[in-house]
Amino acid sequence: MPRPPLSISRRSFREGAFGTAVSRAILVRVAAGELPSTLRLHRPAPILAFSRQDAASRGYPEALRAAREAGFEPVLRLVGGRAAVYHERTIACSWAIADRRPAARTEARFVELAEVLAGALRELGVDARIGEVPGEYCPGAWSVNADGRRKLVGIGQRLIAGGAHRGAVIVVGVADRVRDVLLPVYRALDLDWDPATVGSVEDEVGAVGLTPVEDAILSQLSRRYELSVIEPDHETLQLAARFESDHRVSR
Repeated sequence: MPRPPLSISRRSFREGAFGTAVSRAILVRVAAGELPSTLRLHRPAPILAFSRQDAASRGYPEALRAAREAGFEPVLRLVGGRAAVYHERTIACSWAIADRRPAARTEARFVELAEVLAGALRELGVDARIGEVPGEYCPGAWSVNADGRRKLVGIGQRLIAGGAHRGAVIVVGVADRVRDVLLPVYRALDLDWDPATVGSVEDEVGAVGLTPVEDAILSQLSRRYELSVIEPDHETLQLAARFESDHRVSR
């Protein structure tokens, strides 16, 4: 049986809000039938991705200050959940697909991405499991953890008319940087969590680097899809420029 096609983009953008806007623009265009199903596998700038729920918190201004003081650009994230960290030793995965009834397949999409990412980490020797670790930051049933104790991957989802977006962040290294910025940010947002649940791929298997993790993800995807390379075109980047202000935090 032939594998369905999936386009892969590996272009990264150093501006955090614009990078988020690119993923949103791809989602809108995929949902409209203007682009094929597309997965971005990219290396983000250091950002602290806040949700709309975070922005409604009384402690949000203090959380923004803490993020900036730690060297992270605050942005408003595309998916739900709570504040999540991206930095130079993380990989971001943004997957947009067309679906006329996106709400009917929400769980199936979570399962697929969690299985792909857990499988990739197992290729690298991680005891990767799917499920929430008690006390983890930005908790979710489809997180990927190591040994049931340390969160390595967070996964979220957003639905729009005609399509769905799955987003994930894989912490490859420097887990302390995630922990250190989330301590004051989550304190400001009045969120309980256990800093000991933060982990990284390199904590589990030693120095591995970003490229082998990306290659393992692509290996898993290639078992399910016929992969091809696509990069954001002029129309997508123009649309992203229109969306950028929605994801930039100015205060």
